[in-house]
Amino acid sequence: MIATTMRAARLHRPGTPLAIETVPVPQPGAGELLLEVAACGLCGTDIHLAVDGDIPVARTPITLGHEAAGTIVQLGAGVASFAVGQRVALFPSPICGQCRFCRAGRESLCEATQAYGMSHDGALARYIVAPAAGAIAIPDAVDFATAAIITDGVSTPLHALRSRGALRAGEAVAVVGCGGLGAHAILLARMMGAGFIAAIDTQPQARARALDFGADLAIDPAEQPNPGRAIRAALGRGVDLALEFVGRPETVEATLRCLDTGGRAVLVGVGPARPALPPLLAFVGREHSVIGSFGMDKRDIADLLQLVARGRLDLSRSVTRSFALAEVNEALGQLAKKDTGVVRLVVEPGR
Repeated sequence: MIATTMRAARLHRPGTPLAIETVPVPQPGAGELLLEVAACGLCGTDIHLAVDGDIPVARTPITLGHEAAGTIVQLGAGVASFAVGQRVALFPSPICGQCRFCRAGRESLCEATQAYGMSHDGALARYIVAPAAGAIAIPDAVDFATAAIITDGVSTPLHALRSRGALRAGEAVAVVGCGGLGAHAILLARMMGAGFIAAIDTQPQARARALDFGADLAIDPAEQPNPGRAIRAALGRGVDLALEFVGRPETVEATLRCLDTGGRAVLVGVGPARPALPPLLAFVGREHSVIGSFGMDKRDIADLLQLVARGRLDLSRSVTRSFALAEVNEALGQLAKKDTGVVRLVVEPGR
């Protein structure tokens, strides 16, 4: 029997601890399902929301958490594609499944979506209501914590590499910002056949982890302010594809300086400031491309779940630690610290 109330981690004001409160269990409407959350990943967006306050929420209090995996416990009217008891991961936003982008398999651009933890109550709670259109079946061989972080922390860099950056085997890649997203970008780029990978990060543990995940070269931009020069010294040219996961003008500009003639820069990091393009003579004359990459599509999540299930992708080093719901503020504090060796953290709301 499903309880009528549950505990949830609620944001009242950025910069203050999340409050563990008792709230009603939501009820699924038509086309929705009720998920009992087994694992919810934390990421940098949660720090922006809860600690820094530089990403606004639609209302407060609101339950945070957008990387969810668990078990379906109730189906709303009209849901025939899933069953009670089925293990699923959730797309990080409640997509509509009907707009022109959803129909084309580009759910990252869903016209109706509003993210969990920003406009809709999220998964740092025992239960969450979600549209069935955003549920993805979890293979038996994949545990809930791994499935949860795949929904954003691993699928976002895959989307940047595959759908937006069009990485081809043998190409040279640079990754600027080697936190959870950047580290997984390195792991995936190596799996996809990148011929050379340079990792750029100010933090020693992040650079060490990047080498462990498959980078050939780790650069400290504090010591080498022009990482493109260091890449050219090692490789003899710039990279074909550079990915930026920080969202600051200086890191975007450093990313562009890493490119070879004809190179592609994929910008994933977000922030309020405006970076500058290189002089147009160089930018146009060298046919550089600057490409935005936002989130992921459902196929990115589904493909990653299958890769893990089949033993083709090892994410055993990706979940640094799991926390109970009552420990969520400790987890956020650890995630917010620099150079702690964290890849991804997971909260288990049921304990």
